[in-house]
Amino acid sequence: MAYTFARVEAVVSLRVKDYASLGKRFVIYLSEKGGKQREIPANHRLEEYLDRYIEAAAIGGEKDSPIFRSAAGRTGKLTARPMARQDAFDMIRRRLKAAGIAGAFGCHSFRATGITTFLENGGSLETAQWIAGHADSRTTKLYDKRAQRATLEDLERVRF
Repeated sequence: MAYTFARVEAVVSLRVKDYASLGKRFVIYLSEKGGKQREIPANHRLEEYLDRYIEAAAIGGEKDSPIFRSAAGRTGKLTARPMARQDAFDMIRRRLKAAGIAGAFGCHSFRATGITTFLENGGSLETAQWIAGHADSRTTKLYDKRAQRATLEDLERVRF
C-alpha cells in the first residue's frame, strides 16, 4: 500500500497475474473503486518484497489465485482464500503491537505515508494524485502530512 498508494481493497484483491513483467521492470495492475483499472510501475523494493513473498508462498504458477491469502488459524499456513480487508487491518495491528508502536494506525496509514514520503522526496502533487487514483488534487492534499511535522528549526523558535 505504501509503494503504490493503493487502497486496501485493491491490494487484497490482487491476483498473481496482476504483478507482471513489462520489459525489464514489473508493474502492478490494480482494480480500484469505481471499476477503474490502473497500471502502476513497481518500485524496485516492492519488486524485491513481492518476488520473495511469492517464492516463499510457492504461488508463482497460480496466476489466477490471490497474492495475499488468509491464514489457516494460527498454523502459519496460507489458505487459497484471499485476505479480507479486516484481515489486513488485524495483521497490521498485531505487527504494530509486536513492534511496540502505539497509535491509531491502519491500512490507510500506508497510503498517507506513501504520498507524504513521495512528496518529501521531490515528487509532484500531480503525480501523487495520478498514482493514488484521485480525481481531484484536493483529495491528495488531505494525505500530505508534511506540515504536521515539527523540525528542530521549528522548535528553536521557542524562546523564554
